[in-house]
Amino acid sequence: MNSHFSFDPDLIARYDRPGPRYTSYPTAVQFTSEFGVDNYRAAEGRSGALSLYFHIPFCDTVCFYCACNKIATKDRSKSAPYLQALDQEMAMQAAIFNQGQPVEQLHWGGGTPTFLNHEQMRWLMQRTREHFNLLDDDSGEYSIEIDPREVHADSLAVLREIGFNRMSIGLQDLDEQVQRAVNRPQSAELTFGVMHKAREQGFRSVSLDLIYGLPLQTLESFAATLDAVIAERPDRLSVFNYAHMPERFKPQRRINVDELPSPETKLDILQMAGQKLQDAGYVYIGMDHFALPDDELARAQAEGHLYRNFQGYSTHAHCDLLAFGVSAIGSVGNTYAQNVKDLESYYAALERNELPMERGLVLTRDDLIRRDLITELICQFQLDFNAFGERWDIDTREYFATELEQLLPMQADGLLRVDEAGIQVTDAGRLLIRNICMVFDIYLERAAARFSRVI
Repeated sequence: MNSHFSFDPDLIARYDRPGPRYTSYPTAVQFTSEFGVDNYRAAEGRSGALSLYFHIPFCDTVCFYCACNKIATKDRSKSAPYLQALDQEMAMQAAIFNQGQPVEQLHWGGGTPTFLNHEQMRWLMQRTREHFNLLDDDSGEYSIEIDPREVHADSLAVLREIGFNRMSIGLQDLDEQVQRAVNRPQSAELTFGVMHKAREQGFRSVSLDLIYGLPLQTLESFAATLDAVIAERPDRLSVFNYAHMPERFKPQRRINVDELPSPETKLDILQMAGQKLQDAGYVYIGMDHFALPDDELARAQAEGHLYRNFQGYSTHAHCDLLAFGVSAIGSVGNTYAQNVKDLESYYAALERNELPMERGLVLTRDDLIRRDLITELICQFQLDFNAFGERWDIDTREYFATELEQLLPMQADGLLRVDEAGIQVTDAGRLLIRNICMVFDIYLERAAARFSRVI
């Protein structure tokens, strides 16, 4: 499996347009309030394994770049009623979906999951264990998002004790000027100290999240951040593009637009970052993600079973995803379901003994076919027409005749090759994989304004 991409500024400039990140297909823009609990209960195609996601929305402070659903508060007492509500929601979903399936994947996201104190974290995992069949042999992929500023001396030992074996650490940038501009002061000593302690505690994979395009960033300053990060050898790296959308995300209104790097500088930073990481031996997984060659993501991609869901790239394509907490999105069989986005509505629904769902979608057969194709392209950068056709009992070239015609300009630009055997994304096309997938998205035209730019 080729693990590289090539960088062509002219191509990128020509194709840089708004588009989905395809953590789902159809995207959440297509979810509807007509979807209800009965649709969720009747989900077709349920699997024999589960993935669980818990959204912990609380943050002690607000990072100005943030586009997550969060609640900024210094009041730690808000955690207790929220945990009780999570417990109730777990009981309700377990009554529908728990048939003893193993929980192969579990993730706490936010917000800041470590906003919870140690006893609360122990309690939540214990209640999860009582509702679902958690694995006891450390073979599951149990991960948590970490803000190093919220990690106390024995926090990592507690997290390892209750079953976590992977973590994702938010860093964004080490430059102090950039950190001040986005209200995220965080030293290298603190960040890398957490990494070292995680490894000492036996965490199997540690990922670092970076963002390019933040205010006051320069090519030189971000190169210094990358050099420091590469020296620590995180197992995975995410290098996200900052999408400035203050009309949608209120904290971003506190960012000084005049301090944002130019589009040209952002491209220079992206090119430099990709080259540095590839030179350091990292595999380009796709969609801003890099991993060391022996990491599970890289191995899954090489073996052809990498997957993508609402948490990003995953190695557990076969799992149904149950999601708990405000705004959380689950995927069971042929359905997606999203919870209400504010605490008041979340608590009110549970007090009525109702699942706190706000909207969702039942996927059609065509949706499922297109989801599978987009997943293949965005994870494997290739599609085998015959294998895909056998899987869905279709003639792939005939089913997607219109889309294959629309790919011709991309072929001419060298983004991909199409022949009788299938589609092969080239090194030049890997950075623009979202554009390639967008050709197969029948909902895109009426939803394009809701998405960030692809680069």
